[in-house]
Amino acid sequence: MNKIKIGNQTAFSAKTPMMPFEYAVAHGFDAFEWFPDKHESGEGWDESNIDIEALSYIKDTAKKNNIDMSVHASLRGNPPGEKSSEILFGNVEFAQHIGAALLNIHLVNEEGIDHFVESIKPLVMYTSRAGIKLSIENTPLTSPEDFNTLFAQLRKKRGIPTSHVGMCLDIGHANLHESTRNDYLKFIELLDTKVPIIHMHMHENFGDRDSHLTFFTGPSAKDTSPVLEIVTRLKKRGFAGSVILEQWPDPPLLLNEARDRLYHMFNSPQ
Repeated sequence: MNKIKIGNQTAFSAKTPMMPFEYAVAHGFDAFEWFPDKHESGEGWDESNIDIEALSYIKDTAKKNNIDMSVHASLRGNPPGEKSSEILFGNVEFAQHIGAALLNIHLVNEEGIDHFVESIKPLVMYTSRAGIKLSIENTPLTSPEDFNTLFAQLRKKRGIPTSHVGMCLDIGHANLHESTRNDYLKFIELLDTKVPIIHMHMHENFGDRDSHLTFFTGPSAKDTSPVLEIVTRLKKRGFAGSVILEQWPDPPLLLNEARDRLYHMFNSPQ
């Protein structure tokens, strides 16, 4: 199995967009995800806040430190479609500028899987031409069955390149879906083995809200066996993507502790 890389993500709560990235570099993380999350209030950031010099610095620094990078699409791009294409295509261009290899979007199922598949076709084509993988993330509102249906439909598409498209498995969101609440292992179990998991978001909660707790500070602080089981199941599925810790905790050293423990689980021989 390939070495699994583990990293963190930009955060609305960080003082600057660069702070979590600089932390990742300083502490030897080997993956990082950029999440443009600018709010209507003006808080947060988007691509317009990263100038050309900063883009070059990010790309060069990541390459120098062997950091695999991804971009979480702006939530303003949901649901995908004609109105949001400019935002999503801008996210792809940002990914290209910084050398990121993957763009992540949410599965929005309000109008059904058929509608979602049609709505992402331009983005699927655009990411394919850009040489960037596209991952589709489960939210607290989407089920394993939704993803089974989604990828079954994508496999049937003709004339559209889909080999670069896979799932982003979000453990915290899996723990909140009504059919698998407090049982994210069941969510994984119900996923068809044909659903390609190419990216991961790791955070946890107590089944009450999307609290984005750092792993080993929530339920896994007392029992790590479900985490070990996650790793075992993903290894059996041949998972070879990056694992992103989606939080900016206080103190940030909690990221290091989670990274070190997860790194040992994912990369130690079994």
